[in-house]
Amino acid sequence: MLKELVVNAVPHETRVALLENGNIVEVFIEREDETSIAGNIYKGRVQRVLPGMQAAFVDIGFDQAAFIYVDDVLDTESHKMYQKFEQDQDVEPETETDDEDSLPLEKQTWKPSSHPDCSIEDLLTEGQEILVQVSKSSIGTKGPRVTTHISLAGRYMVLMPTVDHIGISKRIEDETERNRLRELLLSIRKNSFGYIFRTQSQGVNAATIKKEIDFLTKTWEEIQSRNRIGSAPSLVYKDLTITFRAVRDLLASEADKLIIDSPVEYERVQQFLQKLLPDVHLHVELYQGRESIFDAFNIEGDVARALKKKVWLKSGGYIVIEQTEALVAIDVNTGRYVGKHNFDETILKTNLEAVKEIAYQIRLRNIGGIIIIDFIDMKKDSHKEKVMSQLNEAMKKDKSQTNILPLTELGLVQMTRKRTRRNLTRTLCEPCFYCNGNGHLLSKKSICHKIFRDLVSEAGDIMGNRFTVKVHPEIAQLLHGREKHLIASLETQFSKPIAIYPEPHYHLEEYHIFESLVK
Repeated sequence: MLKELVVNAVPHETRVALLENGNIVEVFIEREDETSIAGNIYKGRVQRVLPGMQAAFVDIGFDQAAFIYVDDVLDTESHKMYQKFEQDQDVEPETETDDEDSLPLEKQTWKPSSHPDCSIEDLLTEGQEILVQVSKSSIGTKGPRVTTHISLAGRYMVLMPTVDHIGISKRIEDETERNRLRELLLSIRKNSFGYIFRTQSQGVNAATIKKEIDFLTKTWEEIQSRNRIGSAPSLVYKDLTITFRAVRDLLASEADKLIIDSPVEYERVQQFLQKLLPDVHLHVELYQGRESIFDAFNIEGDVARALKKKVWLKSGGYIVIEQTEALVAIDVNTGRYVGKHNFDETILKTNLEAVKEIAYQIRLRNIGGIIIIDFIDMKKDSHKEKVMSQLNEAMKKDKSQTNILPLTELGLVQMTRKRTRRNLTRTLCEPCFYCNGNGHLLSKKSICHKIFRDLVSEAGDIMGNRFTVKVHPEIAQLLHGREKHLIASLETQFSKPIAIYPEPHYHLEEYHIFESLVK
C-alpha cells in the first residue's frame, strides 16, 4: 500500500494529510493563532485545590486554567511517584498525548495510581509552583489537562525523567529483539530515567540509540534550567510543529514519502532530517505545481465531504452522522438501494458497506468519545456476527484506542474512541449563527403562521390605520400566494389593510411589523 504525507504549509496555517493509495485517511490542521499546546511544558502556579474532586486548577498563562488530577501529580517531596505498571513491564503502542492537533505517537501505558493514603491536599497547595506538561489541549469549554509526569519523545525512544522504567512497544514481537534493546539500554544508561522503545527502534544500532538518549537527556537538562530561572506562569518547552511531528512520527514508519509545497519548510525539513536521522535517506519532495497541493491530490473535496452529515454509499444506501456534546450517533439507511435477491441480503450488504465507511469516517473526522451506531435490523445471527466481525477488523487500522461492545437487541453498537484532538468539524466549523447551532430553520409555513399570531397580538396596540410587514422575499411570495388567506382573514377582522414588503437582505426567519397612517 502506497502511503504519502501531503503538507500544505502557508502563512498562519499548516495542513497535513495522510494518503493511502491516493485516498485521504487522516488530516491534521495547525493554525498560528490556535496552535495546539499539547506536549508543551510550562512552569505553572496552582490556583485552586479541589479536595472533593481530588484535582486542582493550575495557571499556565492562558485564559482557561489547566486541570490536573491527583493521579497525574508527582510527589516532589520524596521524589516518588505512586504508580502501577503493567506486570510484564511492556507497553502498548498508543498515542503520546491527548492533543487536539498532535500526530500519532506511541506512549507507555503505565498508569500513575494515587497512593491510598495520598490526597490532592498532600501534594499541592494554592500558590505552589509546579512543572507540568499539557497532555490534552482545551476542547470547547474544557481547559487543558496537564500532568507532572513529563515525557519527551524522540524518533526511537520516549524519555520519562520522573520514573525508573524500561518499556518496549508490543509491536516489536520478536523476543530476541526485545531482549537486545533492553540489554542495550541497561548497558548505556547512566541515570535512573525511564525509557520507552518505540516501534521505529527495531533493528537500530547502539550508537544511534545512545545518540538519541544523549539528545533527550540534554533537552531535559535545558528544561530544568529554564524551570529554575523562569517565573510562573511561563512556557519552558515548546513541542515540535505539526510538520516536524509528521516527519518524526509518520515518515518512513507510516508513509513512504512526504510532499510539501513550501520551499522554506522544505529546507527546514531537510535540515531537521540531517539532525535527527543523518544516516537515513527519506523521500521528501518539493511540490511546484501551479494549483494548490490539496487540489492537485483531490484532498479539498474529501475534506469538504467529511463535514457533511449524510455520506452516500456506492450501493445507494447512506449513513447519517450526528454529533452532540455527549456522543456521536451514526445511522445506517438503505436509501435508494433495493437489492437484487431478498430483503435480508439487501440489509446485510448495506450494513457491511456501511461498516467500511463508518470506520473510514471515524478516522478521517477524528470522532472521539461515545459513538452509537444504529445498523439496519438483521434477523439472522450469522449476519449480525459477520457485521460485528467486519467492524472490529475495520477499526484495527485506527491508532486511537477503541472499545466496541456487542450488538444489542435493538441493533445498536456502542463503542468508545479515545479523544486525541478536536474532531474535524470542531476544527473547521462553528455553530450556525442563523439557527444557533440547531441545524434547522423554521419552515416557511411556520413563519407565516408566526407572523399571523404576532399581528393578532399586536393589533390592539397599533394606532395606525394599516399594517406594514417586511419579510424575506420567499415569505412574501408565500403570503401573496398559498398563505394569502391568513392575511385576508386579518384584514377582514381588523378592517385594516396589511401590506407585505419583501426585503432581500433579511434572513428567512426575520420579519418586522410596523404601523402606518394613510390619509
